[in-house]
Amino acid sequence: MKKLSVVGIGPGNESYLSISAKETLKDSDLIVGYSKYVELVKEYFPEKNYLSTPMTKEVDRCRMALEKASEYNIVSVVCSGDAGVYGMAALVYELSVDFPDVDINIVPGISAVLSGSAVLGAPIGHDFAVISLSDLLTPWELIEKRLKLAGEGDFCICLYNPSSHKRKDYLKRACEILLNFKEEDTICGYVRNIGRIGEEYHILSLLELKEIEVDMFTTVFIGNSNTKVINNKMVTPRGYKGI
Repeated sequence: MKKLSVVGIGPGNESYLSISAKETLKDSDLIVGYSKYVELVKEYFPEKNYLSTPMTKEVDRCRMALEKASEYNIVSVVCSGDAGVYGMAALVYELSVDFPDVDINIVPGISAVLSGSAVLGAPIGHDFAVISLSDLLTPWELIEKRLKLAGEGDFCICLYNPSSHKRKDYLKRACEILLNFKEEDTICGYVRNIGRIGEEYHILSLLELKEIEVDMFTTVFIGNSNTKVINNKMVTPRGYKGI
């Protein structure tokens, strides 16, 4: 059988790899991925063959993996977090129409919205929205609309890709939009290097968050109107009566 697996590796720490992910990678002849993620996986599977491409070469990477799988290699494409959450799963399916004999297998992983939430406490204990601030593939006008609607709906919000060298003020812009719908003292938090060396988290207000500089290894959480701090952890209550 010609088979390509798309594997979510979580934040990269082996303890976050699911049993299914470990078994899939162990059984692979070839592991393909973004160079940074390949480096993380290579530490645990040094005997495997690897192919990597730099950032923005996602189409080339996935097509290469499909081509290798069509030659009866057992291939895995690795993604940070979960393969279906801003990962390569959808792209692999889109490209697979040119490789109808290759069976696609998706192996879930722990997305940053979940692993980052665990570090902060329980910030997404109620309805939440996940929004990427990267306008590389999504127009800023659409990102802005989604921020407004999530703010209007009093959702807890998790922000992916909050900043980069070319997008230094995007988090500030997002906070300014949300301040039209949320109070200045809304509890927020951010986590950097989730599950990796140098992991750190901070809890602060939405007004304070607006002035914070973060990087591409940071995941940001913005609470709803009921979010609070308990023992230095960010907690959004589910709403159980009597508490």
